[in-house]
Amino acid sequence: MLDEHRTLRRFWAEAVNTACYIANRIFLRAFLGKTSYELQFGRQPSVKHLRAFGCRCFGLKKAGHLDKFDSRCLDGIFLGYASSSRAFRVWILEAKQVVETCEVSFDETMPCTTSAFEFSGDDEEGTPIFEDEEGAVDVGDAGATAPTAAPAPSATSSDDEGGPLPTASSLLPRQQAHAEARPAEDAGEVTSEIVPSRQVQRDHPPHRMIGDIHQRVTRSSVNSLAFFSHSAYVASFEPRDVSHALSDPNWVNAMHEELENFERNHVWDLVEPAQNYRPIGTKWVFKNKQGEDGMVVRNKARLVAQGFCQKEGIDYEETFAPVARLEAIRILLAFAASKGFKLQQMDVKSAFLNGFIEEEVYVRQPLGFESARFPDLVYKLRKALYGLKQAPKAWYARLKSFLLKSGFVMGLVDKTLFLLSRGGDTLIVQIYVDDIIFGGSSHALVSSFAEQMSREFEMSLMGELQFFLGLQIKQGLEGTFVHQAKYTRDILKKFNMDDSKPMTTPMSTNMALDGDEDGEVVDQKEFRGMIDSLLYLTATRPDIQFAVYLCARYQASPRTSHRQAVKRIFRLQVEGVDNALIKGEIESQWTGLIALLV
Repeated sequence: MLDEHRTLRRFWAEAVNTACYIANRIFLRAFLGKTSYELQFGRQPSVKHLRAFGCRCFGLKKAGHLDKFDSRCLDGIFLGYASSSRAFRVWILEAKQVVETCEVSFDETMPCTTSAFEFSGDDEEGTPIFEDEEGAVDVGDAGATAPTAAPAPSATSSDDEGGPLPTASSLLPRQQAHAEARPAEDAGEVTSEIVPSRQVQRDHPPHRMIGDIHQRVTRSSVNSLAFFSHSAYVASFEPRDVSHALSDPNWVNAMHEELENFERNHVWDLVEPAQNYRPIGTKWVFKNKQGEDGMVVRNKARLVAQGFCQKEGIDYEETFAPVARLEAIRILLAFAASKGFKLQQMDVKSAFLNGFIEEEVYVRQPLGFESARFPDLVYKLRKALYGLKQAPKAWYARLKSFLLKSGFVMGLVDKTLFLLSRGGDTLIVQIYVDDIIFGGSSHALVSSFAEQMSREFEMSLMGELQFFLGLQIKQGLEGTFVHQAKYTRDILKKFNMDDSKPMTTPMSTNMALDGDEDGEVVDQKEFRGMIDSLLYLTATRPDIQFAVYLCARYQASPRTSHRQAVKRIFRLQVEGVDNALIKGEIESQWTGLIALLV
């Protein structure tokens, strides 16, 4: 049974229990002609539910909140049948524990690979071992010398819901565990050199690695490097639920900061639940804030309301709130450059918590921070909460009211543009939800506005405008330069095009795109994602607009030729992604100057 699907011998107890379970239902007792099950319960057993021991199976994922595109199944290994119910016993690879469940599907044709048993990184524990007449043979490394004896396995009891007990070596780092397994005379060779791996991954090409990858390193430096690399790698992860976040002090502090914002802004009151109102659930959302270079600079925890539970006409009325368009942002940048003043940027901390709501809305207490004295009470909202459908409108109404009272005039076409004139000086303010860019001809007027906003709201003054909505902006005496180098690198890596051969033009001169009905159909979702990414890039790359718009015509039924044309546009971005150079050329036929930002 263990050898059929290469199951670890640590599960021998599960195999014995399964063998007894099957024997009681299929083997006839001598002279009686009945199975043990039939003698015990007086009815014939059913064998329709029997499955191959050790086969791959997939259980239904229920714990935690699942996003739209998250997997609904958990990979597992079938280990038998429950003793007190009709459930199956499944070893969940992700959780590394045995669970009993009825909601499981089986694939008895798929053998279990050795990678499925990598529990703790220990080679001896993570690779199934099979014995023959010559001794133990490690199937994970056919070329290695077989050991003379296999280690004694740790049995897993049939009623044990937890995972197998770790061995002493599995609790140590890989290098230390291997060092203890060596003979005693080698224990003092702590300065011996280790040959580093020559394997180069796709996401880490040699030209992007720091140092010489062929240089020999000592064991102590490898351990230190592995420790810090692992710490930096784990720190970039965002927790999927509250249970993971509560285990990290950094995320706990971020959640406390969010709740302190609620108290400062008097967002809610803890009250008895109303009889005619159903409280709305809440959820924690975790996000790593990145800087211009892509490094994590801050852990942000946001408590949001589950607005999908709201009912129109009861919990909210109107939801629309205007936001600035990219065209408006570029016009403002051009106007500021022509007038010779620099734009500043500020951010409103927890902006939606400043908007007042007119409806009566109740929310449940946040997960992980329920009141110990009043667990059954709910919060009645005074102000808007992130996730509420009317939250953007409430915040925009609050900010607009404040600006109009301060003497600003709202734009006739763009409702996110506000102007203030005092004497001969002008101040311009552009709003994009909680991000505000502003500038004026008078430094005193700009400073006065920043102080006025800080007194009314909790602001984060970010200084000169440098990064806004994915646009990297550099304001100088020669003019304002706008590019999307970081965004370009991100989309190239997203579609595995960062190491592609660069091109110099977005389209071929002899290319004629058409429906290509006879061409091979490609993944529509991927093709649309590529087009969508390039459309946002056209905000600073007018030279690719025609090519992108031409390829966008075939999103309904993309073919191989269409994808190749899109990839050519991506390859144009590979070379010179960090170069902000203005190239101009005069075309006599069009009598115009075309300025292209590379």
